[in-house]
Amino acid sequence: MNLKSLLLSSDEKTVRILRRVLSDLDIGVEHCAAGEDAIRLITRQRYEAIIVDAGNREEAASVLRGAQAAPVNKRALAIVLVDSVGGLKSGFEMGAHFVLHKPFAVERAKSSFRAVRALMKRERRVQMRVPVQIPVECQGTNRYKAKTIDLCEGGMAIQFSGRVAKESVLRFSLELPGVKEKLEIRGELAWEGNSDQAGVRFSNATEEQRNTLRQWLNNQLPELEQDDPPVSCRLTDLSLGGCYLTTASPFPRGTRVTLSIKTTSLEIRAGGVVLVAHPEFGMGVEFLQTTSEQREQVHRMITTLRSNGGATPELQVEPDSLERLPPIEGLAKFEVTAKETSGVAGSETEASEVEDALVDLFRHEFQAPVEIFLQQMREQRQSIDSQPGVEV
Repeated sequence: MNLKSLLLSSDEKTVRILRRVLSDLDIGVEHCAAGEDAIRLITRQRYEAIIVDAGNREEAASVLRGAQAAPVNKRALAIVLVDSVGGLKSGFEMGAHFVLHKPFAVERAKSSFRAVRALMKRERRVQMRVPVQIPVECQGTNRYKAKTIDLCEGGMAIQFSGRVAKESVLRFSLELPGVKEKLEIRGELAWEGNSDQAGVRFSNATEEQRNTLRQWLNNQLPELEQDDPPVSCRLTDLSLGGCYLTTASPFPRGTRVTLSIKTTSLEIRAGGVVLVAHPEFGMGVEFLQTTSEQREQVHRMITTLRSNGGATPELQVEPDSLERLPPIEGLAKFEVTAKETSGVAGSETEASEVEDALVDLFRHEFQAPVEIFLQQMREQRQSIDSQPGVEV
């Protein structure tokens, strides 16, 4: 069992069920009944998932804060177990990516954790670093020289040849050994250390860049276990900015995903981020449309879905990585930023003017109980359908 999880719970029935479920999914479980023991472990060991029972809310929140503060577990998946539907909001306020309701049966829990396992695998691969020294050119306000210390799918550690001005966003150019074309990619400084060292997190990488980097890293890394197969979903709601998909195994909130539709002649793919996750039922996905390439992919996806007529199309969804969504109190700022980069095909000006009711629902009502959320989505759908000349 290479995947590891930490479980904080004093509920014997919950512990018994999750041990069985996670064992069946080849996920190791380290169980703690007390928050102090859990915090001690997360400062010393890496876990792909931190699972906390919110029966003792203060203790559970303390453990999740401890995981965020521990560099080794900063990107661990946070899963909160709550006693009632009313606890959904409190789970997200604690920083959860996924909130599960107790009590749950074995098969029900297994359905939810299948998607969690797929994301845990992808996250571990994204973070696996290859020690390598490659010359790097950095372009910001000024030009800088550097070399890599190590490299992974999500970023790299670099050593500058001279001191660097305080610039958070730079463009990097490097030649991967054995790859003909230079990798030109944007990134932001995630941390700065002593001796002119810094950590870079790649941002807005194109699909081609991500594939190039992924293939090169896979050739350098030891043989890895296979990713889980994509999750099959059904489309229920579609807008220019996002879609709602039903599935028994939705991915956690904040998961960056790739959606694909296969036709007889081609395969269409588009990127998105999960903003709403309803265990055992479905998820709301906002399309990624920051770059012209992403907007073109989304445009093709929407055109294909619309041309499907009355049939309900099936999409394949697979996880890519875990995005850092803003805390609940930061949603207003996030909404402004998101609107500036939303839209389908067209100019940057046109994209910034698009308002999307479905995506707004995802952003603001992700904490609502599933029945209430679905009712709001139905009312919104009926309102749009009743407007003459309006197409979704």
